[in-house]
Amino acid sequence: MNKRKIVVIGNGMAGVRCVEEIVKINPHSFHITIFGKEPHPNYNRILLSKVLQGDTSVESITLNDWNWYEENKITLFTDEPVVKLDTEQKCVITAKRTVEYDELVLATGSLPFILPLPGAKKEGVTAFRDIDDCEKMIRLSKKHEKAIVIGGGLLGLEAARGLLNLGMKVDVVHIGDYIMDRQLDQTAANMLQKELEEQGMNFLLQKHSAEITGHKRVKGLSFKDGSRREADLIVMAVGVRPNTELVSGTAIKTNRAIVVDDYMKTNVPNVYAVGECAEHRGLVYGLVAPLYEQGKILAAHLCGLETTGYRGSILSTQLKISGVNVFSAGEFMDSDDTQSLNWHDGIRNTYKKIVVRDNKIVGAILLGDIQEGAKLFGMIQKKTDYAVLEKEMKSVGDSPANGDALIASMADHDIVCACNGVSKGSIVNAICEQDLQSVDEIKECTKASSSCGGCRLVVAGILDYVQRNGAGEDKVKETICACTDAEHSTLLEVIQLYPGDSQSQIMNRLDWNNEDGCVICRPALYYYMGIHSQSLPDIIEERQTDGTYVIAPRMYGGVTGADQLKQIANVVEKYAIPLVKLAAGPRVELYGVKEGDAATIRAELNAASPLYGKKIHAVGTCAGIRYAGEAIQDSVQMGMTLERELETIIVPANVTIGVSASPRDEAHSLKEDIGLIGVPGGWELYVSGERFYAPMTDEKVISMAAALLQYYQETAFYPEPLPVWIKRLGIVFIREEVLKRKIERKTKKIQQAVAMLQGR
Repeated sequence: MNKRKIVVIGNGMAGVRCVEEIVKINPHSFHITIFGKEPHPNYNRILLSKVLQGDTSVESITLNDWNWYEENKITLFTDEPVVKLDTEQKCVITAKRTVEYDELVLATGSLPFILPLPGAKKEGVTAFRDIDDCEKMIRLSKKHEKAIVIGGGLLGLEAARGLLNLGMKVDVVHIGDYIMDRQLDQTAANMLQKELEEQGMNFLLQKHSAEITGHKRVKGLSFKDGSRREADLIVMAVGVRPNTELVSGTAIKTNRAIVVDDYMKTNVPNVYAVGECAEHRGLVYGLVAPLYEQGKILAAHLCGLETTGYRGSILSTQLKISGVNVFSAGEFMDSDDTQSLNWHDGIRNTYKKIVVRDNKIVGAILLGDIQEGAKLFGMIQKKTDYAVLEKEMKSVGDSPANGDALIASMADHDIVCACNGVSKGSIVNAICEQDLQSVDEIKECTKASSSCGGCRLVVAGILDYVQRNGAGEDKVKETICACTDAEHSTLLEVIQLYPGDSQSQIMNRLDWNNEDGCVICRPALYYYMGIHSQSLPDIIEERQTDGTYVIAPRMYGGVTGADQLKQIANVVEKYAIPLVKLAAGPRVELYGVKEGDAATIRAELNAASPLYGKKIHAVGTCAGIRYAGEAIQDSVQMGMTLERELETIIVPANVTIGVSASPRDEAHSLKEDIGLIGVPGGWELYVSGERFYAPMTDEKVISMAAALLQYYQETAFYPEPLPVWIKRLGIVFIREEVLKRKIERKTKKIQQAVAMLQGR
């Protein structure tokens, strides 16, 4: 079998993360070649400031050493930049060789922006972008005393802190009114500036640089207002620009960066781009979390796996600047349509700001104490109602002394390490299962805190909490009902342990107080036994409290006709049905059916008997393509098809699927348990109002919805509503599990087909 050839141009964090994911998914299907222009293996560029500050070494920030490339049979050419692309012949060219590809991944990153000032090419002027820049600054600090850093953003402040550690006097020049104006508001920035000034930094704000003075080497910096400062070293940290030089002159489309779609594909076949050189939906991302997510999406696509595609990212910053913890996410600046809540503790020097729009949390800033950062970021992503946070704050309190309560209040699916997508539950499981004793061991095992390191404090808090309290907080035992002391999880375990037991045997094993059960526990027993047991319950129909039954004939997709309506009317008259009610779905429910008439009425109305669970109802809006001009897809037909295809799946609570013909009618779908919205080329799938998967053909909709509901059936408690189940497990976790199952089924089918061919 010939392996497909993947060439990656760029040995940085985004490109190599894509390769890591490919190796994890399918290590034997590709021959991978990586070109890097630096002479080093892949390293963590974010931690260069730690090297400059003397807190760590170049070796310690290496993410993948030489052995990793060799062990995974990856060909790495370092210190060898690609100089030309030939997308027609599908090859890349360096000064030493030409290498062909089947798939090309552009991960060329970005270049530091150098201000076009007179004197910018003098000796002693440097950027702060790679290991060479770092080593150059260390060398110069041994000979000189005064440094100027142009740029009061994150990179500039980290460079300044490093130069202070190296014994230099440092001025930070910033064109804005306050430092870190892309991550902080003025209050937080002023607090941070005060801290940094106490450490020795000097700030020159609202300063416009005019010229770098000196003959051959730097002597100082003059400003447009006529003032000047002396300096032996000038570091430019004023931003970066996407590195698109290599694609210049090719057919690859660029705007601000290389334009890609949701699968990181460029306009040229078999050519992809990830990281800081890629532009997705008009945006270029520079933080590590979006770049890692892009790499993961591209890897799945190259390996032939189903994926939702990259949908863009909400940006967050969580880090430590010169010993000061800072967190920022989402929309942190006030505007006419937002409200903000602020807490400022001058004694502890802490600051918290939460920004709300339409009662939804859309942004936050934390300074000093950032333990709530992970939780707030999750709420910002989900646009959680502020009332939820307010309720938690009342129960947890709002002081640093409540660190334990904050950690205990985090759900297992809450993301702690945004860079690597590591949840609290993953960290807790790793600590318990592998007896981890330090943050570094957790980092090695889970990757949490291995990138920017901003979550290290929270990871340490989780470790400390688990070591003192165990993996879970004490919970009040919630029994199924008064008939038994068993919880839902206990009942499930017993049914799975004794799959051949009858209903009465299961009840005996759990010391049921009432041998007949009640209207609460009987349906739960029927449901769990029907799903997980080899022995179906003795009773399959659940009576109402008055001994009668409810029969609800199916109206697929909410659509009916004269024949069905006549049948229902005849049954109502013939059997003297006392109550006919329109219910959600929509459907008709016949109440008060006598036990002796139930089977006959079901047969006449072609209404299946409910075995042991609830049903799925799908309803389309608009009257489909035929009757609604604004419709993009036929929502009514899709609703009917969905309900017919999914009606055999029994779920723990009724599920309603809303199907909208176009985004103009999305409100209908987004308020239902599951929503489908018609878009050009297919459908977008939403769960509890959050995007789950897109785009999809009609066939994929059926497949994905079935897989999702099957997982809901197997893992939810009876009668846990789907939105509650989503909140308990987390939508990201559920999506990954559903996709993993679909992949496993697809792989199994391929293996079976190969085995059949080999057996011929």
